[in-house]
Amino acid sequence: MLSLRRTASRLTGGLHAGRRHLLRAAAAVTVVLGVLVWWLVPGGSASPSGTVTFATGVPTGVYARYGSLLQERLHRELPDVQLRLLSSQGSVQNLDLVTSGKASFTIAASDAVATYRDGKEPGADGLRACARLYDDYMQLVVPAGSGVRSAKDLKGMRVGVGQKRSGVNLIAGRLLRAAGLDVDKDVHAVRQGIDRMPDLLEKGKIDAFFWSGGLPTAAIENLSARTNIQLVQLGDLVEKLHALEPETRYYRAAVMPADAYPSIQQGEPVDTVAVANLLVTTDRTDTALTEGMTRAVLNSRDQIGEKVHAAQKVDRRTAIYTAPLPLHKGARHYYRSVKP
Repeated sequence: MLSLRRTASRLTGGLHAGRRHLLRAAAAVTVVLGVLVWWLVPGGSASPSGTVTFATGVPTGVYARYGSLLQERLHRELPDVQLRLLSSQGSVQNLDLVTSGKASFTIAASDAVATYRDGKEPGADGLRACARLYDDYMQLVVPAGSGVRSAKDLKGMRVGVGQKRSGVNLIAGRLLRAAGLDVDKDVHAVRQGIDRMPDLLEKGKIDAFFWSGGLPTAAIENLSARTNIQLVQLGDLVEKLHALEPETRYYRAAVMPADAYPSIQQGEPVDTVAVANLLVTTDRTDTALTEGMTRAVLNSRDQIGEKVHAAQKVDRRTAIYTAPLPLHKGARHYYRSVKP
């Protein structure tokens, strides 16, 4: 009898042990399946839907054109999402709109982002990047024959420096300072956007204007078709610009190629300053939505680039370099999914 009880006990213990092994195995399978579902379904959630707001810029700028073309392409990646475009003064106001929740995505220049974060603007700590896009080139436009050869020659002139919350206003002030001029004392600053400045220059109401944008900018092309203008080099300011403040490290020496504006440059390149643009969101934005937006931007490069030449510079290999912002987790998921 005792032997039978011992045998039964061993059998019962074996059954319990086997059951424990089965439960552990089932749990492991559940975890693996959960990971697979999270990997295969963007962000581990349902497909994004609804209306999403994208802040762009002034109506005739490259940001606005880029946004409208992305709006046309987005349905291929996110068929249930409608992209609503919101115009703005430019990079700085775009960051205001995203941090306040009035927009979910935007484009902003990296120097403006750095200044926004270093200034501890409300919500700045929550800013995240999806991709590095293309570079903005600083363009100083004057009438042909004006005699302006560098930014220091602008002293006493009426100069368009962009709207108050624009990226160009930020850079223009720094460029003038690097040239030894105070934007509020040494020039007559006219704070208008690219939608107004060409017309003001043509009518003689300003003597010059700064613009920060991708190449080419349609408003400058259109202006050159109506009146003779020239581009002034800014390359002599790079070293002094870098010495000004920490945020100026995001500027680099650059050359506008001779064919950027053929009718203006007449076969000559122009030395200038460039700064990278970032696709920006916040840490509050849905992971699946952010992954889909990042995919749409990268997959639409060639189609958008046919009409906005700057977009041809968007490259998956460099898109992850989004300093001073960390990547959003949805963007990281996208880059992992396409890693060779």
